[in-house]
Amino acid sequence: MAHIRYFAHQHRLTLMKTGSYYLTHILVAAGVAYAVTGDLWAALTLSLLEPSVQAGVYFFHERAWARRGAG
Repeated sequence: MAHIRYFAHQHRLTLMKTGSYYLTHILVAAGVAYAVTGDLWAALTLSLLEPSVQAGVYFFHERAWARRGAG
């Protein structure tokens, strides 16, 4: 548990940005999916699945850029 706290503390800003990006992405994805499908359940499913994967990718993308800038 201490490792998780340390990790969260060390990467606090990146985790906060990831969360903000995740929520924004869900709203945009839901709107687009609903506009395309006209089906609320399909829109909700797509808007939760795709941004969830993207949030993980974004976190590691940010970490890679941070390492590049520091190195």
